[in-house]
Amino acid sequence: MKSNIYLFETERGEKPVEEFIKSQNPQTVDKIIREIDLLEKYGHHLSLPHSKKITKELYELRIKGKQEIRIIYVFLRNNIYLLSGFQKQSQKTPKREIKTAERRRKYCKSSLTYWTPLRSLNATDLS
Repeated sequence: MKSNIYLFETERGEKPVEEFIKSQNPQTVDKIIREIDLLEKYGHHLSLPHSKKITKELYELRIKGKQEIRIIYVFLRNNIYLLSGFQKQSQKTPKREIKTAERRRKYCKSSLTYWTPLRSLNATDLS
């Protein structure tokens, strides 16, 4: 069963995950889109090397290449919410990124007002 994927959006209309993806080079954006497609298709069944559980509720989508990219996400209400994106620079996921994602996850549980459906965008929107 395919899951719906949503991008975090702040109350002011900022879309940090979308902006992070757009800031990458075109080859990396293509890789990110392929990994998101796999996540959408396989959901909870997606595992290493594509996805890894990093806390009780948070997962990271792992994009490999010249740049190691991570997108932290959560499963809620049969949907997937992309919470945070960053470029990997060490072996461990930075605590700052986990805290940001956790704060957004809590917000997600309380309100779905500020979420942009990923499929409302197309690949050219992210390039």
